[in-house]
Amino acid sequence: MSEVIEHRPGDSAPRANARDVAGLRSYYWVRAIVSAGWVAAAFTIGRSAPAFGAGLLVAYPAWDAIANLVDATRNGGLSRNRTQALNMVVSLLATLAVAAALGDMHRVLAVFGIWAFLAGLLQLATGVRRWKAYGAQWAMALSGAQSALAGTFFLQRSYGPAMPSVVDIAPYAAFGAFYFLVSALWLSFRRR
Repeated sequence: MSEVIEHRPGDSAPRANARDVAGLRSYYWVRAIVSAGWVAAAFTIGRSAPAFGAGLLVAYPAWDAIANLVDATRNGGLSRNRTQALNMVVSLLATLAVAAALGDMHRVLAVFGIWAFLAGLLQLATGVRRWKAYGAQWAMALSGAQSALAGTFFLQRSYGPAMPSVVDIAPYAAFGAFYFLVSALWLSFRRR
């Protein structure tokens, strides 16, 4: 049985029920753990094994597409979660573009820049939309804004002389892991 979180006076949006909050908390934990694992793999194996690093670069936006699909599906479907539906499409296109650009790391970084910018704006919009129902969305909104900013940095750096690698993307993924962890913890402690 789902327990509805109390509706506070002045709230125009309905509050999420306890089961939905628990589902979102679990989702954030999974996102944090997978992102942290990706970062560890990028700094260790990905740094020294180019084929593995290439696989990580393709896997990152693919995982984001899958995660957006799962999250949207668990929260009313893609039609009710348009920002996540669009984020899923953007992430799928980025996956294909990264795979196509693997021969030129400058292009890969440019694709990551465009993707991080668009996905960040969509994550920001999702966080703002969910704020009243779930709370603890300030970290997701901040993460989205930072992702959009990182996207512009990646795009600018893609035109530079230095050869980018998977390690250049790892700090971006680490910040994502941090924000998902903060959101998971916030929802965990808020419950108590």
